Amino acid sequence: MKFRGKEIKLSWRNIIGAFLFITLVFAIIFTIINLIQAPPEDMIHDDTTKTKSDYTLRLVQSLLGLFVMMIPSIIEKKFSIEIPDFMGIMYFLFLYCAIYLGEYKDFYYVIPYWDMILHAFSAVMLGTLGFELVYLLNNIERFKLNLSPFFVALFAFCFAVTVGSLWEIYEFVVDGALGLNMQKFALQDGSLLLGREALKDTMEDIIVDTLAALATSVVGFFYMINKSHFLKKKEEKAFKENQSMAGQV
Repeated sequence: MKFRGKEIKLSWRNIIGAFLFITLVFAIIFTIINLIQAPPEDMIHDDTTKTKSDYTLRLVQSLLGLFVMMIPSIIEKKFSIEIPDFMGIMYFLFLYCAIYLGEYKDFYYVIPYWDMILHAFSAVMLGTLGFELVYLLNNIERFKLNLSPFFVALFAFCFAVTVGSLWEIYEFVVDGALGLNMQKFALQDGSLLLGREALKDTMEDIIVDTLAALATSVVGFFYMINKSHFLKKKEEKAFKENQSMAGQV
């Protein structure tokens, strides 16, 4: 497709990215309107009415979503590398499920284990990204890496768990700064949880992140081992065929 003399490459990644961007922009506009109109929290006497803190959380998540959805494009331009389309699609779908469906459609409360499902999905996505990063860096001359399958899998695992842990730190900081409840240390009615119950959501997220990242790393490790063996056999077969042809000549 050409637009004003410029060729635009259409792909599912671009379409889904544009859909996510438009969704978040409209969500931000409506959230700001609702935040202005929301009654003070001390005037709310039921659990169904959204409070100013609810809309503040939605606004923070949406603004963060707009920023982080640009990260793949920034990385591609800055480091002159191309992120696979399937990774971009996974990334955009995760943001849509986490921000729009989770916060705006209340899937965190409506769908059982929605938060755990998203954490498992994100860990798989980040683990896969860890493998892709090594592959991409290995194809750049100045970075040229030669890591064994074990260390590639270890890097993917550590990368996924680290990003998951950083997300929990982000939730803790934002909860403290803005008085939100991203780490679910309080019930919907505002009642504070105590002891292990207050830690349950955070620890469950970290455990799910770790297990999903471990599973992804193990699968990736055996995939690399099998691929290495396949390529080695292919090279040996090609070498024998060349030797046979040379002998016939």
